[in-house]
Amino acid sequence: MRKELIGNVKRAVVKIGSGVLTAKEGLNIVAIERITSEIAAVKERGIECVIVSSGAIAAGVPKLGFLAKPTAMAELQAAASVGQTSLMRAYERSFENHGIVVGQILLTNRDLSYRHRFINARNTIFTLLDLGIIPIINENDTVVVDEIRLGDNDFLAAQTINLVEADLLLLLTDTAGFYDKDPNLHKDAKLISIVKNVKEEASHLAADTSTKVGVGGMKTKVEAAQMAVEMGIPAIIGSGVQKDSIIDIFDAKDVGTLFLPKKVGMKSKKYWIRYSPKVTGTIEVDEGAFKAIVNGGKSLLPGGIVMVTGNFKEKEIVSLLGPEGEEFARGQVNYNYHELMEIKGKKTGEIRRGKGDKHPDEVVHRDNLVLIHR
Repeated sequence: MRKELIGNVKRAVVKIGSGVLTAKEGLNIVAIERITSEIAAVKERGIECVIVSSGAIAAGVPKLGFLAKPTAMAELQAAASVGQTSLMRAYERSFENHGIVVGQILLTNRDLSYRHRFINARNTIFTLLDLGIIPIINENDTVVVDEIRLGDNDFLAAQTINLVEADLLLLLTDTAGFYDKDPNLHKDAKLISIVKNVKEEASHLAADTSTKVGVGGMKTKVEAAQMAVEMGIPAIIGSGVQKDSIIDIFDAKDVGTLFLPKKVGMKSKKYWIRYSPKVTGTIEVDEGAFKAIVNGGKSLLPGGIVMVTGNFKEKEIVSLLGPEGEEFARGQVNYNYHELMEIKGKKTGEIRRGKGDKHPDEVVHRDNLVLIHR
């Protein structure tokens, strides 16, 4: 099973956590050199690698003279600013030893939430890959606020598999993989080799065990793996500290924890809609519209709308709420908030359209709508 899945991989997203890249005194250069050497070997096989790297804040903390990771946002962002240059310098020097050029990509939620920016980022990364360059992606922690708390870039890595159309998500951490209980607290914890159903087998076991240097725990890694699985892409949580672990994973050896993908994955645009970092409003629908969308696969029309909230613009992502107020879907809306307030609850024939109005009848077309299964 591993050989079949790994053998078909042409492009992988490799997420490297802070605990792998850093030590008390800052960056762990020995670890970075080992990891880059192994990734270079994978690249030699013809497999393209896109790195999502944490470590900027952890690398910057000791450089600023802090004895511990600060809690103030301004100090965290200052640490990211100082640490990011050190991190990229270390990657650049190490990959140069293997004749590989790297490129830095700093992203924010806005880059992933707005379709045109998402496509621009994708085109840039594809160009780098075509030139044989390894893109190294990180969140732009010097300008964002909430993103710093998101989970050590695990969510960003899961977004990146869609951004770059990857075949594998590899999450490298400071443990051997996903255990049936926290190995830091339980000596009898057992490594789980394969997870066939994330929700049934893994979600309840993923205790949020944050590390000292990062903000992600196993919970966010399992959530990232779940996202990959939804897209039909295998995910592996494996060791980033064990020598040759990356090589072993791409050799399809029984190391780490493999999360099996769904046979039919979510299409790229629907994945982008479902997991968009920025939902800008809500649309509450009546019972008829709810059933038509959920059971009939229909689009959302103005007549089924009960209430609208949020100052959203056309083509942004909104949350659809059912009669009980629960979120049941997300979609890309064809109207802005003010336009929708004028037509909500009206039948299509009752809507007056001005000359040149090119709005479609559907508020959210079914092709741009994704059901959320709780």
